[in-house]
Amino acid sequence: MTAIKGSVVLVTGGSRGIGKSLVEEAYARGAEKVYATARDPRTVTHPDAVPLPLEVGDPASVAALAERAQDVTVLINNAGIATGARYLTSSLDDIRREFEINYYGPLLVARAFVPVIERNGGGHILNVHSALSWLADGSTYSSTKAALWSQTNSLRLELRPRGIAVTGLHMAYVDTDMTASIDGPKANAHDIAAAALEGIETGAHEVLGDDITRWVKSALSGDVAEMYQQLAQ
Repeated sequence: MTAIKGSVVLVTGGSRGIGKSLVEEAYARGAEKVYATARDPRTVTHPDAVPLPLEVGDPASVAALAERAQDVTVLINNAGIATGARYLTSSLDDIRREFEINYYGPLLVARAFVPVIERNGGGHILNVHSALSWLADGSTYSSTKAALWSQTNSLRLELRPRGIAVTGLHMAYVDTDMTASIDGPKANAHDIAAAALEGIETGAHEVLGDDITRWVKSALSGDVAEMYQQLAQ
């Protein structure tokens, strides 16, 4: 278990949406310092956050970030993209870009910060997944999140002996700019952030942020046709 109070937190994609709420919640729980990354750090608006630039898919940018944030004890891999790419019709470049940001990006950041966190006495990594880690929706985004889920599970085992715990955060639609055009139930970003940091503090392996996500996870043990009604027609 890792206390947020007194910790040094780094949130990738910390200027808006869930990332912004994670920054706010970390300070509300007494974090000593919170680094918030963005492609343009000027978009980070929290008055106490330390804004830093990051291109999450660029190894040089990730290395520069780790060099500047040597006191981190809690890493939150939140940055991601959803291009709407489809398997059979979208360009492979668009699909690769999603994997570069959503799968390789968190891996690059984790590889850069594991030695930092270890030197600082251990700590925590939180990877932001999705209910679509478990439920395919026809987009390649869901594949990137499924791959990240598997990565998280492996890192949890590898890092446990090194004093670093790993939590995966899963949720369905959250009321942010990214989902503004989508109709349907949406969780509150602050509620998701609070659940995520509570998960860090209680040592949860996974945080399921809403009822939809809890249903999807429970359905994994059933027949595939129970999750995909199209197969039952």
